[in-house]
Amino acid sequence: MRRTVLLVATGPLLLAACGLNGTDRRDEHEKVPAASAPATNPAIAGAFEEVTIADSEPRPTMQLQVVLDRQGFGPGVIDGRDGLSTVNALKGFQEANRLEVTGKLDAATRGALAQWEQISATRVVRIPQSWGSDAYQPVPDKPEDQARMNRLGYASIDERLAERFHTTVVVLHALNPGGRPAGAQAEAGAATPEPRLSPTPANDPAQPEFRAGQLVRVPNAGVDQVGAAGEGDAEWKATLASLGVDSVQPNAARIVVDKSDGSLKAYDAAGKLLALFTVTTGSSHDPLPLGEWGVNGVSRNPPFAYNPNLFWDVPDHEEKQQLPPGPNGPVGVAWIDLTREHYGIHGTPNPETIGRSQSHGCVRLTNWDVARLAGMVDGSTKVVFEA
Repeated sequence: MRRTVLLVATGPLLLAACGLNGTDRRDEHEKVPAASAPATNPAIAGAFEEVTIADSEPRPTMQLQVVLDRQGFGPGVIDGRDGLSTVNALKGFQEANRLEVTGKLDAATRGALAQWEQISATRVVRIPQSWGSDAYQPVPDKPEDQARMNRLGYASIDERLAERFHTTVVVLHALNPGGRPAGAQAEAGAATPEPRLSPTPANDPAQPEFRAGQLVRVPNAGVDQVGAAGEGDAEWKATLASLGVDSVQPNAARIVVDKSDGSLKAYDAAGKLLALFTVTTGSSHDPLPLGEWGVNGVSRNPPFAYNPNLFWDVPDHEEKQQLPPGPNGPVGVAWIDLTREHYGIHGTPNPETIGRSQSHGCVRLTNWDVARLAGMVDGSTKVVFEA
């Protein structure tokens, strides 16, 4: 299992040549030993009350994505659609199970997946009442406005729910037409959902926002308990719970990032593939630095020191800013610092862009995938960037 001592960056991160929409580099870090893995605490692990309501339709692609995600082969956003991320996840599953690596759901792969065929694509849960008393605030676009915030947290219950179940707000709304779980009639005596007050362009303005206490259909992804015994960082434990990620992860001796298919593979010391995640890697302006590197440390829930002089696409006249931590921060919930100066592996506030847009040189994952990866690596992990 995961070794309990990691290197953790505790000071602000100084980003270089990276945008504010989920990218890259840093200049400064401090490293101190991390505490051992945290104990399970149901109060923050975020267990949901589950209600049995049959879905309105079969969702075979989403079911496949859910199973692959549970086995450590991340399809990125779980959306029920075939695409690069699902193909990569299938390839990872095939490699790990010594099948022909095709990225297709062939007969042999179907046979290997059959043991999980009873896992449903979706489930219906009730949003915890406690979520209604938590603060939600849209994240402004300008760094100077972000710097005034205490935390770059979730803008809404909708966004928080999407991250927990490894999907997007758009997918959640599709699974809950009119604000009710697909396949369900209105709850007896339930109030009519209030209309959305400030819709975003990506969402249907007529779709009501989710609210505390509401039943919702969600992808059947993530864990409800963060696991592991021992003392630990309560804030990081809460982050893992918010992402449905267990704190107990296997030990990755080597990571291989493949630029050609946009994938990151984690191997154990014996060379067995443990996990695969689709990633965004570099651009024509900031190509992925091919070669062999190491891990300096892991920064969880990092704050950032933003310096516009280090961004090629940001005007130099902008002022430096100290940005607070949070899942909507520029590098998401974790930064894995590499021995290649200024480069790291990190999360993003925009999971739907993974595998679909360029980065400014570093390796970008969804927040839930980088949280898993952060639990797999330490100073002994080797990192390979290849074309």
